[in-house]
Amino acid sequence: MRAIRTARLASGERVPVVGQGTWRMGEDPAARRSEIAALRLGIELGMTLIDTAEMYGEGGAETVVGAAIAGRRDDVFVVSKLYPQHATKKALVAACERSLRRLGTDRIDLYLLHWRGDVPLRETVAGFAELLRAGKIRHAGVSNFDVADMEELARVRDGVRIAANEVLYNLLRRGIEDDLLPWCRRRRLPIIAYSPLEEGLLSHRDHPALGRVAVRHGATSAQVALAWLIRHPGVIAIPKSRHPARVRENRGAVDLQLSKRDLDELDESFPPPAGPRPLETR
Repeated sequence: MRAIRTARLASGERVPVVGQGTWRMGEDPAARRSEIAALRLGIELGMTLIDTAEMYGEGGAETVVGAAIAGRRDDVFVVSKLYPQHATKKALVAACERSLRRLGTDRIDLYLLHWRGDVPLRETVAGFAELLRAGKIRHAGVSNFDVADMEELARVRDGVRIAANEVLYNLLRRGIEDDLLPWCRRRRLPIIAYSPLEEGLLSHRDHPALGRVAVRHGATSAQVALAWLIRHPGVIAIPKSRHPARVRENRGAVDLQLSKRDLDELDESFPPPAGPRPLETR
């Protein structure tokens, strides 16, 4: 198996183009062992970017990640996210400390504001700056920010460089291609695509175009959907699975090269946006 391809953060640091998501992990104690094992397998396969959040399982997912990375902290790139109600300078620092304890680590590699709330961005950026100075986080970023949000954020200057924007993006949710994706690309700001398989809907061959492309490549529909996403420079996909076979399947998408014919067929079945659209979330 070839080394996994990487995307470059604004800082110049590289991370794998396919990582691992953890939404809905840490909610069922009976699944904890399989969730930890799946994350560890993904690390072994090179999917060393692991995305989580204090919201997921109300901290449960972070504890699962902490168990999975125990003894391997230097091998992984940990992403976590804070609630918008914790985005004041004081509450942000406290939220980060709680996440660090659950993760069992002394730093978070990329810390994101999960979505915008009522707290002014200047105050949130000040909190990020304090955490960066203290070495509690290595990079700061945002999630679910549209172009107007990103432009407002760019006007807040407090020594903080935003490293990434995590948004909903997949074959069924292509709205960011009209404005947000080009905006980020011009600034060399990576997009982390959550729900890359649309809650599993893109894992099945019920979509004829996905099925045809998959058959031509001897691949699965999920691999085609992931390969379609990560063909974009600067796009990182974070599929989630607790099943070893699916983890290996996700890793296999990195080596799949789609042709113009493939892309044309997918565009026909999953049309790109004809103009600006409001940013989709869940």
